[in-house]
Amino acid sequence: MNIVRLASAAFDALTKDPHPPPCILGAPDALDNLRSSLPPGFFLGTATAAHQIEGGLDNDWTDWERGFHADGSPHVKDRTVSGAACDSWNRFSEDLQLMRRLGANAYRFSVEWSRLEPSEGAWNDEAAERYLSWAHALRNAGIEPLVTLHHFTLPRWVATQGGWMNDRTVDLLVAFTERVAKKLGSAVDFWCTINEPNVLMAMSYLKGVFPPGLKDQRLCVQGLARLLRAHGRMVEALREHDTVDADGDGFSTRIGLAHHVRVFQPATRHPFDRLAAGLTDQLFNQAIVDALVHGRITLAIPGIVDIDEPAPNLKGSLDWLGLNYYGRDHIRVNLSDPSLSEQYVPADRPTSDLGWDIYPEGMYRVLRRYGALGLPIYVTENGIADHRGDKRSEFLRSHFEALVRAARDGVDVRGYFHWSLLDNFEWAEGHEPRFGLYRVDYGDAEKRREETPAVAVFQTIARGLGRTPER
Repeated sequence: MNIVRLASAAFDALTKDPHPPPCILGAPDALDNLRSSLPPGFFLGTATAAHQIEGGLDNDWTDWERGFHADGSPHVKDRTVSGAACDSWNRFSEDLQLMRRLGANAYRFSVEWSRLEPSEGAWNDEAAERYLSWAHALRNAGIEPLVTLHHFTLPRWVATQGGWMNDRTVDLLVAFTERVAKKLGSAVDFWCTINEPNVLMAMSYLKGVFPPGLKDQRLCVQGLARLLRAHGRMVEALREHDTVDADGDGFSTRIGLAHHVRVFQPATRHPFDRLAAGLTDQLFNQAIVDALVHGRITLAIPGIVDIDEPAPNLKGSLDWLGLNYYGRDHIRVNLSDPSLSEQYVPADRPTSDLGWDIYPEGMYRVLRRYGALGLPIYVTENGIADHRGDKRSEFLRSHFEALVRAARDGVDVRGYFHWSLLDNFEWAEGHEPRFGLYRVDYGDAEKRREETPAVAVFQTIARGLGRTPER
């Protein structure tokens, strides 16, 4: 493998676009009459993950949350634990009403492996029935359920066997997928196999801030390869065991993967920074998509690890590609870092509460880039940490305008899921970051939900698509 050539090609794909970035106008009527710009049946929804909102879970993350790094710092920055979270496990009907108030017609949520299979081979029928009831309730409300099968967490019994460093985890996740497909297939057609495999491996095995908290480049790449193998086999399991066309469109399954993509900007025009940006883009953004499209896993960190193997079941495994987009990083070379580079945001840039660059032009760029694959595209996550609630409205408006511009320029973009419906437990950042369209009062026994100003923007988008939010 010529990794320098691949990095250079990835950098060119990232930075060269025959069209200029979108002009974000922010006009009051910019979100009106969207039906002429977006395809019929466009999904407008929100996204959540089980561990972040359900509460009452027991998995590898609930163990990790109580621990500390070698330097004495807590695994979770604000020292909170997920605990009851938003208590959505018991308050789904309330959350469903919030979706109806938004005018949403789709909802992306995950099913929690540790809740459904608390020990190897066991099965929680009551929990499975509840998830099925959610899917039916969503359908009855005119909201399409999109179910994610793996969103970061592992049952404790899987983690103690080695987690993603054990080939057997692939077999276990496929077996879990089969059971979920049989149980939920009568109400679910849209499936997401795995959420952000690149983020999961980077945080778990490069940054060391997700369990198991290691910093090993070789393990990171090997784990990413296992996740890709798991996706291919999960797709086969879904297509075999979900045979019911729940929405009557002629297809019993529509399967994708949620891929986190970022814009990587070289810090300078120096060749080393350009190479670092290209290598980062190749491993983080491009390698997964290449494997899914071409049926070959090619993952490499120069001088450390190089995987090049056929994976024919990956080719044709995507009915759609999900993109999770949050912003841009500037890149400069740093050979002392496990990723061989340093990611930062210039001081003069507008940022979220987590310091992430607010860069709506990047939404247009990544949609154009991956739209060229010819696959239907869904924005499966896009949102902002905004504790005060004074940035989210413009963030939502500007990013959706960028999506509309991409659609007008020919990208087959079929849906947008805002992250998130509710404030949630934001992994290593804890409860402090606020991503929700609805704010959650964690100190209140009822976990009271309150509208943020961005709800009105979401409702404006819904009306532009011909939907009437409920009061």
